[in-house]
Amino acid sequence: MQFYYGNQMPLRVLDEAEFWKEQEAEHTVVMRELMSDLEKEYVEALKHWEDVLETTHQHVRRYVETVVRGNNQLPPHLYKQVLELISFCLQESVAFTQFCRKVKTESKAAENNSTARVVINHIIDESEYFIGIAQTILYEQNN
Repeated sequence: MQFYYGNQMPLRVLDEAEFWKEQEAEHTVVMRELMSDLEKEYVEALKHWEDVLETTHQHVRRYVETVVRGNNQLPPHLYKQVLELISFCLQESVAFTQFCRKVKTESKAAENNSTARVVINHIIDESEYFIGIAQTILYEQNN
């Protein structure tokens, strides 16, 4: 993400969060489809993660609509809520990457599927990209 958006920054960071939450939700499906022999506990956990991530995605979309309707002018309390939402999204992505690492290292289905391990690494990398964006935004706003 570029950092020259000026007063468009709240909308830009929400746009990033919206995109990456949708991606993470889709990644849960990719993992389930890629490993047809995935253990039931991981299948169920991935379904739960899909629901959680989609809920966050929808929540972010509502904030995007609010910012757009407000012509990207946010009162301080709403701006604070946006930053809190981004912080939540960051923590959620950290937890999701931890879960993905667990699947990769503990699942027999992943152990026996080299393609799945490569894809899981890619999924982790993509979430880590968003985590980096969110951390940068939050750091910039706190200084």
